[in-house]
Amino acid sequence: MTTLSPLLDALADLTATEPRPEAQATAAALRAAAAADFPPQPPSALSPGILHTAALSAAHPAANLVHRSHDWLAWQDSPAASLQPLALRSIKSVVTLLGPDAPIPSDSFLFGLFYQAPGSTYPLHAHNAAETYTILAGSALWQAGDRRFTLGAGQAIHHPPNLPHAMRAGPEGFLATWRWSGDIGFGSYRMLPDPDAAQA
Repeated sequence: MTTLSPLLDALADLTATEPRPEAQATAAALRAAAAADFPPQPPSALSPGILHTAALSAAHPAANLVHRSHDWLAWQDSPAASLQPLALRSIKSVVTLLGPDAPIPSDSFLFGLFYQAPGSTYPLHAHNAAETYTILAGSALWQAGDRRFTLGAGQAIHHPPNLPHAMRAGPEGFLATWRWSGDIGFGSYRMLPDPDAAQA
């Protein structure tokens, strides 16, 4: 067992830069749990890519702490994996740090880490939860509604409830934090028709 205080404090500081009450409450919950013990975890099939992306020289400083904490982070399939195409399991991995069934309990919010492999596409999808991603390392071409843009380390995107969104990872993949608030159940999660994904 070990504590992940430096990582949780850094993620709390980063989350607190988002000017939404839900983000402030999430940051406070992360800080309050900074002394919690985390057991060692087995590596993910995507661990080599996660470690490579987290170590990029242009990464946000929190990415280095993710790299150092890797052996105590439970990188797994998305909680929505049963609602997604099976092929997506090979291109992305998620750590849930805070939530109803997470190491840091919360009935109101979900928060964790997200990795997507280089050049891969997570097709158009939507859900009732409001969501914020903040890129820690790497880059991604993002679609949010009708907007398309590139996000890099230190940049964030907020999705209001039910906004269709999709991500194509850059050549180094990307590592990010993710935060959900509002309706954080996965019953509303759905994949959407995505012409861009069909051409990928």
